Amino acid sequence: MFRVVIMIIWLLLSAWLVIWTGEGLFGVDQRQSILPFAGDTIGAPVLIGVAWGLILTFGGTMSGLGRRKTVRGDVQTGVGRIVEVSRTGLTVNDVPQYDIFIRVTPRTGEEFIGQLRMLVDAADLVALQPDAPVPVRYSLTDQDTVELADLTDPAVRDAMMQWRIERGLIDPRLVRARTTGIQVPASVLEITPTGRRLDGQVELALKVLMAPVGAATWEAHTTVFAYPQAVPYFQVGSPIWAFYRREDPQTVAVTIEKEDGR
Repeated sequence: MFRVVIMIIWLLLSAWLVIWTGEGLFGVDQRQSILPFAGDTIGAPVLIGVAWGLILTFGGTMSGLGRRKTVRGDVQTGVGRIVEVSRTGLTVNDVPQYDIFIRVTPRTGEEFIGQLRMLVDAADLVALQPDAPVPVRYSLTDQDTVELADLTDPAVRDAMMQWRIERGLIDPRLVRARTTGIQVPASVLEITPTGRRLDGQVELALKVLMAPVGAATWEAHTTVFAYPQAVPYFQVGSPIWAFYRREDPQTVAVTIEKEDGR
């Protein structure tokens, strides 16, 4: 209801400004204007123009004026790949707004490109590069729009994990440790690029120090695929997270993120 009220107010202000501008262009005596307040002073148009701009800028995220519609219909979760990122020209509190076009490949049906409009600060923009995978919510009956899925949702994490496994971004020997292992703190002791690249990611050979809380430490060797911008997180001495199974502590999978529930 609140969104509808904001939208109606914004449309009324827009209509007022259009009529007021049209009267000025066609030489209408605005003292006889059909509009309320138009013939008083220049102050009324200025105030209405300011109100129109404020609603467009700050009310957009509340009313829907500044963003795409939400996903409706048979909503599904999956992984998409960024096709293009472009600025819309709108900025809110110094944070620019972007249109992000994402290619989605559903489990059934043909792939499509949907659009996501959102505010993105400089720190987060690094991760939104063309061809990067992103978790998305989408509908097969409304393919114009997609939404970013919540990575804290176990179903979304599973979808991202399966996507990496299917593309060989996780060594098959490490899949069990990564999907059903125990997550513990670790740190990088050695790092060596292998020279392999896959899906825009580079493979790193790591020697890590496993450091479970309250237990003895040990060293293990593993590999990981990472985007070039994430490589600094795997430098010698960097704290990371590792997964292992109790019966096989030398088979280790690593990540830079802590995952709850492990």
